[in-house]
Amino acid sequence: MADVKTVQVNESLKCGGCGAMLFFKPGTLSMQCDHCGQTSNIEQEQNEKIISVDLDEFISGIAALPPNNEVKMVVCTNCGSQTVMDAFLSADKCAFCTSPLVVKADSGRQYVPPHYVLPFDIGKEQGIDFFNKWLKGLWWAPNDLAKKVNGSASALTGVYLPYFTYDTDTTTHYTGERGQYYYTDETYTETVNGQTQTKTRRVRHTSWSYASGTVNCEFKNLEVPASHSLPAKTLQKLGPWNFGKLKKFNEQYLSGFRSETYQVSPESGFEQAQAQTVNTIHDTIRDDIGGDEQRINDTDTDYNNNAVKYLLLPAWVSAYTYNNKLYQFTINASTGEVIGERPLSAIKIVMAILLAIALIAAGVLLLNNAQ
Repeated sequence: MADVKTVQVNESLKCGGCGAMLFFKPGTLSMQCDHCGQTSNIEQEQNEKIISVDLDEFISGIAALPPNNEVKMVVCTNCGSQTVMDAFLSADKCAFCTSPLVVKADSGRQYVPPHYVLPFDIGKEQGIDFFNKWLKGLWWAPNDLAKKVNGSASALTGVYLPYFTYDTDTTTHYTGERGQYYYTDETYTETVNGQTQTKTRRVRHTSWSYASGTVNCEFKNLEVPASHSLPAKTLQKLGPWNFGKLKKFNEQYLSGFRSETYQVSPESGFEQAQAQTVNTIHDTIRDDIGGDEQRINDTDTDYNNNAVKYLLLPAWVSAYTYNNKLYQFTINASTGEVIGERPLSAIKIVMAILLAIALIAAGVLLLNNAQ
């Protein structure tokens, strides 16, 4: 039997005019009925603040969640994506690699509601336009690529991708060395026109001294993708995201789209976030050491006031085939940024190499003639 919250969500997705399903309309804060066209605004909180939650409390809260029998998880055996699916689907294609899959209810699975969602700002038709422009701008791609994959973008699937953002304050104790420049004059001999000449030059030296201290840094919104369904490089390049449009999580924003659950645990995500702090901490240590050069020998960092936001971010995903090979592409549905794989034209690469060789040869010939 469905719980009260599930019933309330299902009722909020019904059209008040005809009773059909309402779907979120990208670029708006409302839902629309595809059957009769009636719209319904999504309720907004006044002066809504985007805040992080304590990381330890978030992790312990997950462990305490009861199994959710209303959630249907689908795991693709080809790419490993884990997607929350419509309760009425029994078969479909994977949104990430287009592999056929059979949908089986994964009952008793814990479902962790996200804190915030970034609603789709770019609709499907706009996504197709962005993809076609991206295709035409691929200089090193085969000339017939755009023609052969024409229509592939029509298979775009809207998916909310899971991300974590972390906040943390660091305290780092360090030991190192401060390098201070000093100069001396030295003489040397040089043969000029057959004659030996004695000259003087300034020589720079570095005097090193021991240094130690403590530095503090503050980090906000360290972004960590929590999905393995797309290549790591794709997930990193999809940003930046328009976080100024984040909304408190509401299932209504997900209507008509798929949403993927996180495959990177919040603990593992925080380890990745910590790795992002290293360069900034080291730069701060160098500033603290001072001098002309710095050496960092040892560091010990404490991470305090750790907090997290669990987000769903919008993307249009699909794939196209060229010469029997599959190429995946993804569109940031907040900014329109397109990240994708593309075939390379061997002819264009060879011609470019030959052109470069010809230009170098011409340059050498001109130089020899000038001499």
